Amino acid sequence: MAKRVRVRAPELSGRGGWINTGGKDLRLADFRGRVLILDFWTFCCINCLHVLDELRELEERHRDTVVVVGVHSPKFVHEAEHRAVVDAVERYGVEHPVLDDPELAMWKQYAVRAWPTLVVIDPEGYVVAQHAGEGHVHAIERLVEELEAEHGAKGTLRRGDGPYVPPEPEPTALRFPGKALLLPSGNLLVSDTTRHQLVELAQDAETVVRRIGSGARGFADGGPGEASFNEPQGLALLDDGAVVVADTVNHALRRLDLATGVVTTLAGTGRQWWRGSATSGPASGTDLSSPWDVAVFGGKVWIAMAGVHQLWTYDPVAGTVAVAAGTTNEGLVDGPAAEAWFAQPSGLAATADRLWVADSETSALRWVDRDGHVRTAVGTGLFDFGHRDGPAGEALLQHPLGVTALPDGSVAVADTYNHALRRYDPATGEVTTLATDLREPSDAVLVGTDIVVVESARHRLTRLRLPEEAVRVDAVAHRTRRAATEVAPGTLRLDVIFEAPAGQKLDTRHGPSTRLLVSSTPPELLLKGEGADTDLSRELELNPAVAGGVLHVSAMAASCDDSAASYPACHVHQQDWGVPIRLAEGAAHRLPLVLAGMDAG
Repeated sequence: MAKRVRVRAPELSGRGGWINTGGKDLRLADFRGRVLILDFWTFCCINCLHVLDELRELEERHRDTVVVVGVHSPKFVHEAEHRAVVDAVERYGVEHPVLDDPELAMWKQYAVRAWPTLVVIDPEGYVVAQHAGEGHVHAIERLVEELEAEHGAKGTLRRGDGPYVPPEPEPTALRFPGKALLLPSGNLLVSDTTRHQLVELAQDAETVVRRIGSGARGFADGGPGEASFNEPQGLALLDDGAVVVADTVNHALRRLDLATGVVTTLAGTGRQWWRGSATSGPASGTDLSSPWDVAVFGGKVWIAMAGVHQLWTYDPVAGTVAVAAGTTNEGLVDGPAAEAWFAQPSGLAATADRLWVADSETSALRWVDRDGHVRTAVGTGLFDFGHRDGPAGEALLQHPLGVTALPDGSVAVADTYNHALRRYDPATGEVTTLATDLREPSDAVLVGTDIVVVESARHRLTRLRLPEEAVRVDAVAHRTRRAATEVAPGTLRLDVIFEAPAGQKLDTRHGPSTRLLVSSTPPELLLKGEGADTDLSRELELNPAVAGGVLHVSAMAASCDDSAASYPACHVHQQDWGVPIRLAEGAAHRLPLVLAGMDAG
């Protein structure tokens, strides 16, 4: 076995304290003898949620030797609230200890630059690997098996139960509901996301009429008691009177027959879409990625494909799916659908001539017109957010998850992390606030002259009268909590670190196995180095006349098992970074970003 690079792991600390430990504070020494995996995540990040799902099986298979600790590292101001982190841990079924680090102390100590990042610490307390992005669990499991054998032989491996203590269940009718739909009967259908069910409520929006789904995570068709979902979200009525469901963690669209309660699968395989997968084809044979909402527009079901920052469509007549807008690059770029960039689109609402989109990670309200052109009404990019009313060009949202078309042509926005319901009026170009003191509203639905809001973190639906006059609030603006990286103006060496995991080699059977795409906001920040190439290192030229901005870096590497098999198992490693930078004389001329491995400097 080759000698492994090891670096002493910094101590675990975070001002927010520990969650899922029964009130006990933990230190690095408490994990001595175990393989410790630190998962740096934030609950707004879809890639982080993918990694939570990837880790579940690894945790189960190595329950007596591996401990996963989530280190919650917030992007948005709301994510620095301890109560919100506690809610997110329950909402997403996190069954390991979580350290709440609102000041990003651990992020800085471990030199993390991206959500999510996984750090592997051996039983003697040394960092032995770091991986950014998703899709690395196969490599980490191989490393875990090596560490188990190595430290078992040395006598430094300690087996036993981990420190996870589950929270007490709460007896609420709904638990972190996601989306709602007004049914032809006047009842409301709600995706009861954390309980993996759909719930039909009476017209009072409180009385439970029936539940659809077993209540356990799963992917099974059948009657209301046998069918299973995995964190369902968006709902829409089809022309035949059935309901299409965005079954988010199953990466699928499901169909609910309202008369019988029978659930069937319309689209998706249950597997997550990866770069290189088909982008169109028969619905039942094409992979999807975290569909978060659905809406019928132009005769097709549009899908907010949060997991790949795109909009897709499902054609009920042809039984096919296809990409409709977005490149998979994360950001805010308007233009023709095939060239536009989105960032976790999470809410959809259709009118006669527009499909409105709540683009959550850019804190933006956007729309697609009938000609397939993408435009932005409110929002400026990945790192600007807040609560500010006024002209749309100056207004700010904070991670909105839902959008609802109103009768007068305006739209209501579930401004989730501002705990508010906002309104944008295309006729005046003004943004106003309809209601505050909502708790993480994630959707809203019109019921007569009222609007019923899904208060996700209060586990209920709340009925509001639509006011004639909007409530104005004092302006609050924020930038991301993540500090900018200082780099020198002029030449900057960008190095994406990738080491093929043990037992694997780069996959060169069909050409280059790596790809690097670089751009910037504002575009004039980069004088040289923009664009795509196959080398994971690149020399950039930064404009000294621009004080700073954001470098957008997207890297991909493909590796295959190093074996004599005719068809070895192959894996794709990929990550997108948005790196805020500030130009400063005397600062570094090198920017390393770890995709997988250890940076030797």
